[in-house]
Amino acid sequence: MHITTLNDIKVHYNVQGPQNGFPVVFANSLGTDFRVWDALLPYLPDGLRVIRYDKRGHGLTDAPDGPYFMGDLVQDAAALMDYLGVKSALFIGLSIGGMIAQGLAAERPDLVCAMVLTDTAAKIGNEQIWAERVDAVREGGIASLEESILQRWFSKGFHADRQNQLAGWRNMLCRTPIEGYIGCSQAIAETDLYTSTARLTLPTLAIVGSEDGSTPPDMVRETADLIAGSQFNVIRKAGHLPCVEQPAETGALISAFMKDNNLG
Repeated sequence: MHITTLNDIKVHYNVQGPQNGFPVVFANSLGTDFRVWDALLPYLPDGLRVIRYDKRGHGLTDAPDGPYFMGDLVQDAAALMDYLGVKSALFIGLSIGGMIAQGLAAERPDLVCAMVLTDTAAKIGNEQIWAERVDAVREGGIASLEESILQRWFSKGFHADRQNQLAGWRNMLCRTPIEGYIGCSQAIAETDLYTSTARLTLPTLAIVGSEDGSTPPDMVRETADLIAGSQFNVIRKAGHLPCVEQPAETGALISAFMKDNNLG
């Protein structure tokens, strides 16, 4: 367990691989911690310096009172990378983690040389949708929304065939600190990255599950199209978390992207 103080909060992070390995930084989705990447890691190239962290309000990282802003989440990621001495990394972001990736690439191009945007967009939903979700969580907790969230997270096949794993993800979701879930929901609600993302020119791979109910393929494709030269791929039989449902295919896409762009 590694915990450090950044921007006045305690941040939980993990580093694997050689000190001189090519750096790959992962940012997780709303309602998950950095274990969301566990199944993917064996399918990535050897010798990488893999950095994962629990974003503000999630996992073992502090969950201060809100509101949170996307700038806070971007600054947290930048502070961790500065603390670890990381430059020119591949940044892989899932859902809100992909929004963090886009914001970080725009604000600190010295830190990010390429991105993998998985199941994310430059703008996700609208203020009304997120306000309704926040109100529901305040009134009934995350458990009041768990079924609808899990339906968006996972494919029909996962729900039918992997009940034990589904229970684990349900527990992770429902044990997310309320203030962290609400704070990050509010950060998503106020974020529109269309203009800044359209100015990005770094190598980018966009990935989405074919059954994603949170950021459907057309939404992810629209964001990918903002970035000149980006690649876009749909992973079949996966919902919002293809790194969980289809880690081998997700890993193969990322590995090929890295090879094509001389990353690591």
